[in-house]
Amino acid sequence: MGRRLKALLWDVDGTLAETEFEGHRHGFNLAFKEAGLPWHWDRATYRALLAVSGGRERLAAYRHQQGEAPWPRERLETLMAAKQRHYVNLVGDGGLALRPGVAPLIAEAQAAGIPQAIVTTSSRSAVAALLGGLASSLSGAFAFWVCGEDVARKKPDPQGYQIALDRLDPSPGAVVVIEDSVAGLAAATAAGLTCLVSLSDLSREEPAAGFLAAAAVVDNLEPVRGPVKVLQGPACDQTRVTLSYLHQLLERR
Repeated sequence: MGRRLKALLWDVDGTLAETEFEGHRHGFNLAFKEAGLPWHWDRATYRALLAVSGGRERLAAYRHQQGEAPWPRERLETLMAAKQRHYVNLVGDGGLALRPGVAPLIAEAQAAGIPQAIVTTSSRSAVAALLGGLASSLSGAFAFWVCGEDVARKKPDPQGYQIALDRLDPSPGAVVVIEDSVAGLAAATAAGLTCLVSLSDLSREEPAAGFLAAAAVVDNLEPVRGPVKVLQGPACDQTRVTLSYLHQLLERR
């Protein structure tokens, strides 16, 4: 008998929903405007900043790039609070949606009694806004969330996944992580976990070499038509990624 899935861990931004460009980026820009800052992050600028994990860290990195002194912590927190408020409003206004295939896989794992958790660099308030606005019926599927506030070192560091493993207590060889980014993949694999990468609008433009450590790379968990498009890893002849495919990834370890 091959290895069987005992836990499923989910990233959030780019994995559950395409939040980066049309969610967080807009939230930052609205916060800049509100604060009277002469900043506007277009897609290219924000793409480059995403090499830095965490919103506060991105703000600090960008200010450094502009040759300006670091903000006092209170100023940084005020700006982040404004960004979060705008992000919550964007989600509430229906500006974002779960990616195809996400809800069916969460529901399938929940029905099978497989523990699930979230491991993300996003803040707890951002996760609460997303799940409350888009997946309230599925929020009970997650045993817990490991968010940016819960770790000292964000992805690509494996600390978030190590915390999740400690709380769930499964063998690392029985866990699958679903991620969308190179940093997320690096964090998962450094924790000894099998990782399925579902490419996002952001990571789809990354070199394929950055994802070689993934057990599989798919263009989407559920394509508009036809079987799942697998770019790396075992073929999937289903119309969406299911638990049987995740079991297959574990059995190949």
